[in-house]
Amino acid sequence: MKTIHAFTIIDWLILAIYFVAILATGIYFWRKNRDAEQFTAAGRSLPGWLCGMSIFATYLSSISYLALPGKAFAGNWNAWVFSLSLPITAWIAVRYFLPLYRSSQSVSAYAWLEKRFGLWARLLASGFYLLFQVARIGVVMYLMALPMTILFGWDVRDLILVTGVIVTAYSLVGGITAVIWADAIQAFILLAGALIAFAILLFGLPNGPVESLQDSYQAGKFSLGSYDLTAIGQSTFWLVLAYGLFENLKNFGVDQSYVQRYIAASSDRSAAKSIWLGALLYVPVSAAFFLIGTGLYAYYQPDPNQLASLRQIVAENQLQVNGQAAPDESQILAHAATLTDQEISDRVFPYFIATQLPTGVRGLLIAAIFAAAMSTVSTGLNSSATLLLSDFYQRLIAPQASERQQMLVLRATTLLWGTLGTITALIMVRYTNNALDIWWTMSGILGAAIIGLFLLGLTSPQVNHRIAIGITLVGAALITWMTLSLNDTLRGDFPFLNSPFHKYWIIVLGPSLMILLGYIVSLIRNRTRTRQSEA
Repeated sequence: MKTIHAFTIIDWLILAIYFVAILATGIYFWRKNRDAEQFTAAGRSLPGWLCGMSIFATYLSSISYLALPGKAFAGNWNAWVFSLSLPITAWIAVRYFLPLYRSSQSVSAYAWLEKRFGLWARLLASGFYLLFQVARIGVVMYLMALPMTILFGWDVRDLILVTGVIVTAYSLVGGITAVIWADAIQAFILLAGALIAFAILLFGLPNGPVESLQDSYQAGKFSLGSYDLTAIGQSTFWLVLAYGLFENLKNFGVDQSYVQRYIAASSDRSAAKSIWLGALLYVPVSAAFFLIGTGLYAYYQPDPNQLASLRQIVAENQLQVNGQAAPDESQILAHAATLTDQEISDRVFPYFIATQLPTGVRGLLIAAIFAAAMSTVSTGLNSSATLLLSDFYQRLIAPQASERQQMLVLRATTLLWGTLGTITALIMVRYTNNALDIWWTMSGILGAAIIGLFLLGLTSPQVNHRIAIGITLVGAALITWMTLSLNDTLRGDFPFLNSPFHKYWIIVLGPSLMILLGYIVSLIRNRTRTRQSEA
């Protein structure tokens, strides 16, 4: 494969120091994890700022680190509207969700669902989350490794294996305390890397920062999207805002990864502080990443030929994925000429890092990209192990399990989920398109169903467990129909799957329908009781 041999000994040294520091963090906290409470909840003693930085690092995955600049480079700032929903989401999470978890004796986010609707709801949500995490871990590691092959010249599978082993190792030995501290360290690396890259790019623009960004503005690169309320098939400003509200309610409201940070905090006030810090910090940082993407457009737009090498690398990779083991130069050049900005967008930022940043800074930025991936993966491993212990092993198999048994289950399931996530990423190398289709399908169906069930329980006190099952089935049917309608092949074979809605509507309409049905049921039951009392 064509590569960009840009790494120096200093860059490798910085990257090595980063990996050693992360592993050392896990080893340091090894002795402190003598019981399950420490492994899963850190003794409920951590400061709010630490939990908040961990939430921020988890939220800013490698997908965001690479995809946000890519979106602005190939498009505009429409996707940044997603971040504008975070203050609203944070308020709702602090006001309604946080008290549920802080008052509970369980470390599971889904124990409340059992109290509200029964065991089926807890197991359903927990099972969905566990499946979701396997897919998410695989996608994060795969998408992180793909652009890194351009820099290192390694096989993408080798990069996935190295990352999977390291992140599983420190999650395994250190527990939630090591994960949270490592997340906080990685958060500062992420911030430093983004700010340095932004400054170097801004002041290296061909026509200077002011004129270059003005040209980008004239080209519509700062547009937040259409404000047309009737354009249901487009990613409008209003749709992205609504999508961000429900997606972030799923994250900050019901995601086990975030809930464990709330529980690990030393007090209710510290837990609230962690939510506000993690959510509000992301708003300006995501704007910085979009500015980087717009800056990349301004940097390369005057002379698109600067990206010729990148296009050839991407073209060779795509040809190999499609079955051509060793495409010749003419095939690579011909395919490279057909690639759009969208198809190379996720790799433009790593390409800029490799070719334009000075020695040392380059190593720091690559460490930041690894940090974004490892933070998300380690969080997913710890939260998955926690649920497997609390919602399945203790709840269904051994309620009186000893501390030794609990720790054995936690470490075994951390290793298991790390292995499954790594295998998922390796499968994506061979079956890229199918794997990503599965990811989007699971994200739409499973994520929307979970947040819908929680919101139903909070907003409709008259809905009992039997009615909740029916409403959940109706909501899941709508979510499934809208998700399957994204598949072009299925739409051709089954015309009834044709949907006029943009894919962002899935997590908006699915839970909204469940809330509406819950409201109608509650209204009917209240009126029935009123009539009976009057009679």
